[in-house]
Amino acid sequence: MSENSPNDSAEEKIPTPAIYKCCENPQITYLAPVNINVEERTIGSVDVWRCASCKKSFCEEKQLGIDSITDIVGMPRIEDDEKWGVVVSKLQKGKDKWKLVKLKETGILKFETADEQVIDLKIDNYSIVDDFHTSFLVLDHIHKAVEI
Repeated sequence: MSENSPNDSAEEKIPTPAIYKCCENPQITYLAPVNINVEERTIGSVDVWRCASCKKSFCEEKQLGIDSITDIVGMPRIEDDEKWGVVVSKLQKGKDKWKLVKLKETGILKFETADEQVIDLKIDNYSIVDDFHTSFLVLDHIHKAVEI
């Protein structure tokens, strides 16, 4: 066959990028949304994706009215000791009120506020422990609207 033969491209397998490879046979499909509401009005959502092979979950933040691309393209990685969560700020309003994060069981989360300051938030049992911030786990609210 010649170098430009159509069959050449069919024989070559394009490797799955590392960011998508959660297991040996990744089968990532859309699972469900979790809507984020303020006063019963949806201001955004978290899209939840899951691998049909290994059942690992991936999340993507969607804020209504925001057309910019996130800093991570594709399915963001999450470690085995982390869970997807949403941090809610009691000090902010509108789109700045919430943010998708990766929560560990315990520790400190470096959290960037709307005015670009980085603060430390204490985590205990996959939950934020703070007077001005709260959180919830995404997978506990599949197919639901969460009022923040």
